[in-house]
Amino acid sequence: MAALTTTSTLQFFFLLMIQAATFISCYQYKVGDLHAWNKPTSANPDIYAKWSENHKFQLGDSLFFLYPPSQDSVLQVTPQHFKSCNRKNPILTMNDGNSVYNITIGGEFYFISGVEGHCEKAQKIQISVPAENGSVYVYPPAEAPSAADAESPSGGAIPDKASSSSSSQFSKMISPIFLSAILVLVISFVGSGSS
Repeated sequence: MAALTTTSTLQFFFLLMIQAATFISCYQYKVGDLHAWNKPTSANPDIYAKWSENHKFQLGDSLFFLYPPSQDSVLQVTPQHFKSCNRKNPILTMNDGNSVYNITIGGEFYFISGVEGHCEKAQKIQISVPAENGSVYVYPPAEAPSAADAESPSGGAIPDKASSSSSSQFSKMISPIFLSAILVLVISFVGSGSS
């Protein structure tokens, strides 16, 4: 009877671990869900604003900007530069055509096209990401990060060329999956020992 109770308890914890693993996930969002990061069409001028409002971002997610590198780029900018479409002194410049921005802190993030005139035609996006406690930090004008900051709190990072977005998802899942596998082995061992 004691072995049955132990096995049932271990099975319950195994199922609990599997359930927990399904909640720990990160997602890579293709910005705008379009073929490419480019100027919005006249038929849909606020595509990026609508897209951002319709997505719930979290720590660990990433933004994928796809564009021809010879025709565009992405700049992370301050709120003031976002409003005025100022391309000077960006916080971060991405220009390889397959730019991935990893969200590592909560806050408001502002991105514009690096091509003159594109931002003014609404090729810009603001992303809101709650911190772990659910709050969103917004920089007061005096605290806005600048490109000159040695450790700019840009909230993201461009991964090394060798890494991929699936590897970051994998690393976040490995711990719960590993624990679940250990639990299965323990259940198997306890179950085989009771017969």
